[in-house]
Amino acid sequence: MHYFNFKKNNLYCEDMKVEDLAKQYGTPLFIYSSRTILEHFLKLEQAFKEINPLICYSVKANSNLSFLKLLTSQGSGLDIVSGGELYRAKKVKCPGNRIVYASVGKTDIEIEEALKYGILMFNVESVPELKRINTIAKRLNKQAAVALRVNPDVAPKTHKYITTGKKENKFGIDMDTVKDIFQKSKKYSNLNLIGIHIHIGSQIIESKPFVEAIQKIKILIEDFKKQGVGLEYLNIGGGLGITYDNETPQTAIEFADKVLPLLKQISLKVILEPGRFIAGNAGILVSKVTYIKDTPQKNFVIVDAAMNDFARPSLYSAYHKIVAIKNNKKKRKDGKKADIVGAICESGDFLGKDRELDVKEKDYIAVFGAGAYGFSMSSNYNSRPRAAEILVKDKKIFLIRKRETYHDLIKEEIII
Repeated sequence: MHYFNFKKNNLYCEDMKVEDLAKQYGTPLFIYSSRTILEHFLKLEQAFKEINPLICYSVKANSNLSFLKLLTSQGSGLDIVSGGELYRAKKVKCPGNRIVYASVGKTDIEIEEALKYGILMFNVESVPELKRINTIAKRLNKQAAVALRVNPDVAPKTHKYITTGKKENKFGIDMDTVKDIFQKSKKYSNLNLIGIHIHIGSQIIESKPFVEAIQKIKILIEDFKKQGVGLEYLNIGGGLGITYDNETPQTAIEFADKVLPLLKQISLKVILEPGRFIAGNAGILVSKVTYIKDTPQKNFVIVDAAMNDFARPSLYSAYHKIVAIKNNKKKRKDGKKADIVGAICESGDFLGKDRELDVKEKDYIAVFGAGAYGFSMSSNYNSRPRAAEILVKDKKIFLIRKRETYHDLIKEEIII
């Protein structure tokens, strides 16, 4: 469910006409619906209310401060993966006890800053990292809370680049090593090993891989209980898929119905780390048509957004619905299909391929499902300023990121 809908052949974000927003703020432009963001968060909260989990929104999906503030004001925690994301969490005053910290490559400075802020726990990805956190915590005279990220070797049936729970992936620790760590836990004098963490991938549209992973972890936790190991938390990660095209992903309630029985049996405090599920369909990318290029071999709709603004199609061959924001049902009279491309000097610069889209120069198009891994993955490649972001909230429009200027591109550079 999202609040981007057509009314009388005009696309709206909630009660705001997208064409008016594009003309006012320019393009490329990311537009977010606050109603969609909050409803998706509340759907998860409601579906899992029996066990009252800590829901930590995954900041990497969309890290805009207003986006984070909107969620944390509703009680959301944050799942962070870098010192920069911790800085953002501090800026929106997210309490430390609602922050979990993942990442395979935490630096000494990042670990130290997180310990000083008093985060809930680190999700630890390797033995060297565990040793490093223990050393830094000892130097700071602190106890660091830790969850070990277990690699359950489960295939999540998603794109290989966003699969994280197979044994060949760089993420997590194998089961035998996890057991060995707990057996030797006394050597980590400044660590509290309080939890187990799993995250098997992203854009997973069925519950079976989650159930398989949790079942494996359940056996591990039961063995620990027999050995007298006292755990407090089970973090089951994120990865819930959304609809980009014709997918029929599980709803929050359907997901909860499948995993809640197992989680109740495990009987630990549960943490969820949704990102895409909350942010993905809460945003669109609006772009203006620059040229229509018809060739004997191929037809192209050239727009002012490009792969630097939205990398998913080029990076993952990801499909995103693309529509004209007016008269969306029209198709080319000659029946030809076109690639929707940007101005970047790369053949891989496209937003969509082989689309039936009847548009002309200066028309606007909207790329759906751009709320997650849209702006957060954007760059200045080809010296292109990054897009503006706006949030529609309570029938009001808020500019939540100014459009970059050419000066912004070079302000940190030094001519010698």
